[in-house]
Amino acid sequence: MSLIPVTILTGFLGSGKTTLLKRILTEAHGQKIAVIENEFGEENIDNDILVNDTQENIIQMNNGCICCSIREDLRETLQLLAAKKRKGLLDFDRVVIETTGLADPGPVAQTFFMDEEIAEQFLLDSILTLVDAKHAPQQLNDRQEARRQIGFADQIFISKTDLVAEGEVQALMHRLTHMNPRAPQKAVHFGEVAIADVFDLRGFNLNAKLDIDPDFLKADEPHDHDHHDHHDHAPGEHCDHPSHAAEGPGHHHHHDDDVKSFVFRSDKAFSPAKLEDFLGAVVNIYGPRMLRYKGVLNMEGTERKVIFQGVHQLMGSDLGPAWAEGEAKNSKMVFIGIDLPKDIFLQGLEQCLV
Repeated sequence: MSLIPVTILTGFLGSGKTTLLKRILTEAHGQKIAVIENEFGEENIDNDILVNDTQENIIQMNNGCICCSIREDLRETLQLLAAKKRKGLLDFDRVVIETTGLADPGPVAQTFFMDEEIAEQFLLDSILTLVDAKHAPQQLNDRQEARRQIGFADQIFISKTDLVAEGEVQALMHRLTHMNPRAPQKAVHFGEVAIADVFDLRGFNLNAKLDIDPDFLKADEPHDHDHHDHHDHAPGEHCDHPSHAAEGPGHHHHHDDDVKSFVFRSDKAFSPAKLEDFLGAVVNIYGPRMLRYKGVLNMEGTERKVIFQGVHQLMGSDLGPAWAEGEAKNSKMVFIGIDLPKDIFLQGLEQCLV
């Protein structure tokens, strides 16, 4: 039986999660989707859709989708859905988990790696974060959960862009790129975003492509090996990057976000043993603050790319395709986390090179 793909949907109050979920559950999009709703959500759709006196907490919708609220534990809910699918009692092709009000999608994502039974039945496709263009700047300033949700994202959807000036949308997107340069950003109206744009994003697959916003990497060209200034500043540090000058005053404050990203690149090969020791050590110490990290690596002793990624303390690696004829063998890694000591990471990685 092929694995059932799962999308984790996260985002702050008012960002459009409910609109999107209602569409999934009621619109004629032809897909059979099981939505797992976290019933502690502040803006849950149960009241409109779920009748809570049913024994099972699973409701079949008119369009073939299924709505299900988390009773005890996400694991049990997933097991129940998989069992019903196996027995032919329920028919669905994919699962969407809404994590309203949960500060951190990390533990939800980790369920799909740590739990063997779940991993044998489900495949985590991606974490989608919805951002409300109007209120996001304030929410990101005030709430660490909002910043964490950005750090976790494989894809960011920005709603309500029609309510704010174009310059504000650009400033917000720039800020989000600093926090998470590997998540593509898309301005959407949840009334009409194509359902196809929401699924099968393969954000969690160990693939040989490392999606980092190319402008983010260009910021440090021309680059020489020892120069690792990847255009992210210490809190309060002056930033004279050309793109900021154009944005006028009031722009620079956001570099104080505690969720930041940085990139390590090198043309030398890594020593597998040294790298494993180093990553093991940093994950041990900083794991809770490491939201997402991913790399495509040139490793000594193999002609193939090594792809690795992680969430908090959990990391996995895989052999990717062979380096192409004439392709420069270089390593690229991106780390996204809360107040991670960039220098310790960059120097430590430097010492893992052959």
